[in-house]
Amino acid sequence: MKILFIGDVVGENGQDLLAKALPKLKAEHKPDVTIVNGENSHKSGTGITEKDARFLFGCGADVITGGNHSLRRCGVDFYEENEFVLCPVNFNAVTDESCGVCVLDMGRNQLCVVSLIGTVFLDANRSPFFEMDRIIKKYGHMPIFVDFHAEATSEKYALAHYLDGKVSAVVGTHTHVQTNDEQILPKGTAYISDAGCVCALDSVLGMKKEACIEKQKYLCPVKFEVKSGEGFVNGVLIETDPGTGNSTSVEKVHIKFN
Repeated sequence: MKILFIGDVVGENGQDLLAKALPKLKAEHKPDVTIVNGENSHKSGTGITEKDARFLFGCGADVITGGNHSLRRCGVDFYEENEFVLCPVNFNAVTDESCGVCVLDMGRNQLCVVSLIGTVFLDANRSPFFEMDRIIKKYGHMPIFVDFHAEATSEKYALAHYLDGKVSAVVGTHTHVQTNDEQILPKGTAYISDAGCVCALDSVLGMKKEACIEKQKYLCPVKFEVKSGEGFVNGVLIETDPGTGNSTSVEKVHIKFN
């Protein structure tokens, strides 16, 4: 099975970049499943609405995963009503598993997709380790893909090694910077600390740099705005063995528009 994952889409500019790149990526790589992190896809650069989700699906996403901003523009009911739009399953506010877990049935193949959030340097949520124990007990008979939206690379690595051989892939999101540590762990799980994002190049993580500089320099509240213009589309392409569900390859995807 081929899985194409695209990192955090930032604002309308990110949506425009995705619309340019994703059809070409799908035509070139022919993935069986395309997953897009959409928790920053709202025009403000934080959160997601039904309109944003429709756009991402229209670009070619099969599943949309979330993160710490997932509930900024909508309530838990949005995820309860939309099977393939996910927010982190271990949010304290989430009691319905379907908000953060979905199963894609492709006939001979199935894939369980999990949206999960970390707890280090983020708001307190349920432990991702115990949450994954529960999910694996229920869905461990099929390949599992985990979007782990977390701040600390140590937490990402720890969870990935904990899940090695139990899930097909653990892909990190949230920091918006594509890392250089893509690998297959010893027991067959694909891993990367961060898949990167879809945003303007001349920006700070997709936001106008002036406001970000002011925030960091003076430690004061500022109004962030999404930066428009050409940029890049980041993600990963993962292949799994149909028999074992273990990953056989993981490679970064990077398309730059300038």
